Amino acid sequence: MEAQEECNRNRIMSYTYRYPHPAVTADCLVFAPNALGDTCVLLIERKQPPCQGQWAFPGGFMNIDETADEAAQRELAEETGLHVTKVQQVGAFTAVDRDPRERVITIAYSTELDAVLPVCGLDDARQARWFPLNELPPLAFDHAEILQQALRLRQR
Repeated sequence: MEAQEECNRNRIMSYTYRYPHPAVTADCLVFAPNALGDTCVLLIERKQPPCQGQWAFPGGFMNIDETADEAAQRELAEETGLHVTKVQQVGAFTAVDRDPRERVITIAYSTELDAVLPVCGLDDARQARWFPLNELPPLAFDHAEILQQALRLRQR
């Protein structure tokens, strides 16, 4: 009986570890030219805290059964209605205090469209909107840093 209980305990605790684990999110930067030829980036206005009412890249927590690029594509569709099939990794952002809720690491992705497409705020996004790069609002979290990294990669 004790051996069976130990086995059951081990099975139940199969995801319990001695050390805390960070959460993983995926963000998606979408670039496209507007009718004037200005490069725009897609942002969402956050509906929920933290950073409620601030602008951010579409993104969110990765599910246990998906890759980070799948999470970025899913979150983009859930928050803006925009579906993309190809994304390129911008980088991993790991500052300890980047999210006030908990220890969060984000993997950022980008994609380029031929033109600005219609979007709308869905799920936990109050609204979704295209902004020319020279008219950006202040960005939530460390998204200004993520944007700078994405812009450096676009110049290569």
